[in-house]
Amino acid sequence: MISKGCEQCAKGGKMVLFVYGYCDQRDCFYCPLGENRKNVTDVYANERLVESDDDVLTEAHRMDALGTSITGGEPQEALGRTCHYLELLKDEFGEDHHTHLYTGITGGRENMRRLSEAGLDEIRFHPPYEQWGDLHGTEWEEILHIAREEGLTPAFEIPGIRAEAEFLEFLDEGAAEFCNINEFEMSDGNYRRMQEQGYELKEDHMSAVDGSREEILDVMGDHEKVYFCTSVFKDAAQHRRRLKRMARNIRREFDDVTDDGTLVYGKTHADPAAFEALGVPEEFYTVKTDHVEVAWWLLEEMIEDGDLEDGEIVEQYPTYDGQVVERTPLA
Repeated sequence: MISKGCEQCAKGGKMVLFVYGYCDQRDCFYCPLGENRKNVTDVYANERLVESDDDVLTEAHRMDALGTSITGGEPQEALGRTCHYLELLKDEFGEDHHTHLYTGITGGRENMRRLSEAGLDEIRFHPPYEQWGDLHGTEWEEILHIAREEGLTPAFEIPGIRAEAEFLEFLDEGAAEFCNINEFEMSDGNYRRMQEQGYELKEDHMSAVDGSREEILDVMGDHEKVYFCTSVFKDAAQHRRRLKRMARNIRREFDDVTDDGTLVYGKTHADPAAFEALGVPEEFYTVKTDHVEVAWWLLEEMIEDGDLEDGEIVEQYPTYDGQVVERTPLA
């Protein structure tokens, strides 16, 4: 089973709203947050550092977002801020803008009510790993029912550390709507701690951890309400499709969009007057402060014909930070 939130994510349609970098409950050895996100109060909409509400809305429009996933840190520890952004997004895009939130604490009825009233649709609980298998009869069982009573769709979202049949029991009992299992991964933020715990990368893989995937699928994979999200799918589908959505929305007339969702164009420091003198249509180039950006194929042709001396082909992400992937000199 795949939830509505996951359907949108698979299409690349979910904006990721990071609302708060602190998590006071515990220091999980597998926490993937990097240094720029861990223990900070900054807010990020995808890769954009948020300085105003307009930044959040601009980023959502930039990627034509179908919905938003809210994460941290711990979003419930900045509940006022979290609810503010939920209300902001629902007011701008309407009730069809689907929202889900990741949390590692129960929060209680008041939090569930406030989140529901602000517009949250799904809440995905991640209980402490140390309690897996002993969640029945605890606040974790109670909060599933409370969340549903307050109008939320309660679910589990857990890292694929090991198989745990108790999560299936919650699904069969109707307490949780679904259970997402994310393939266990190493990141820049947790690599050292993961190695200290004895975990290693899967052979020929950039992030997936060697080990438990097969056991998890054997024990939990056949349940209709369990979805195992692989690291390959997150990178090749979710992330790439989000980039493609963004690239299609922001591309200029002369930008090429690659299969990876990056933008390709030409760049030169030639005198802008040369383009006008050569009769280059205005839609094929843009004059910047100290350079000109132009259709890459046109720049290549102009250099080959001797009209310009040099330049480069630039490939970059369509994200707010515009990270350059590759530069190819032309001369």
